[in-house]
Amino acid sequence: MDSAPASSDPRARPIAVFDSGVGGLTVLDELLVRLPREDFVYLGDTARFPYGERSPDEIERFAAEIAEELLRRRAKLLVVACNSVASSALPSLSARMRQTTLGLDVLGVVRPEAIRAVAATRSGRIGLLATPTTVASGAYELAVATVDAHVTLHSVACPGLAAIIQAGEQFDEDAVASVRMACEPLRVAGVDTVILGCTHYPLISPLLQRMLGPEVTLITSGAALARQVEHALSTRELQNPRTEGEGDYMFLCTGDVDAFREVGTRFLQMPLGAVEHVQLAEAEVLA
Repeated sequence: MDSAPASSDPRARPIAVFDSGVGGLTVLDELLVRLPREDFVYLGDTARFPYGERSPDEIERFAAEIAEELLRRRAKLLVVACNSVASSALPSLSARMRQTTLGLDVLGVVRPEAIRAVAATRSGRIGLLATPTTVASGAYELAVATVDAHVTLHSVACPGLAAIIQAGEQFDEDAVASVRMACEPLRVAGVDTVILGCTHYPLISPLLQRMLGPEVTLITSGAALARQVEHALSTRELQNPRTEGEGDYMFLCTGDVDAFREVGTRFLQMPLGAVEHVQLAEAEVLA
């Protein structure tokens, strides 16, 4: 289905999910499985992809613009399926959403991954593969230290990797060598758990697993974030009242619609149907 009708009942409103591109569909996939009665609206800011090497100020402005668009779609919960946004702009975005009439909760991918990684590690040495912006933010270091101050996080920035994955092209020798180079310091550090700090990275998890070794546990955001969303809906009593059938979903993108549909279908492994092009309006960023 390709639309989510507006409703005066807050429970019947959609959950909004957004990312800089199509990588967040790996999160949406988990949400669709765990919350089949809910309606969803997904926005991919493909016109400005990738976010991974942009400045925090730019990312904060982009997130505010996206949030305003999703508010107009009457979202009841906002899920940030973009690690760069969750690392750089979550506090300001949460402040903005708390000022709305419904007081929307904003959930991001960083904390759920940190909690799962700390629970999974046996040695206390955790690795992080992420975009340069996410690594530079220090958000994962803070999140991991908050859960367990005795755990060590080894972070590696992977410039350009998300773009290669989104393009959907066959990995050539140079691309594989780049992945191998990113994984090498984590192997040297002896990590036993690695956080995939970009929602695109799960798409190449078999390659990463081979590079890191079969004994290393890979942590992705989808399942952990889906559980957090389920908990937030229950706490706020916002579960959709639908008792049977599947929820509706719709897709929005800021760039080329056909390209989004093609890549999105491959990522989500189901036909996306209609994809609506949106032009984002600038929004004032809160201090």
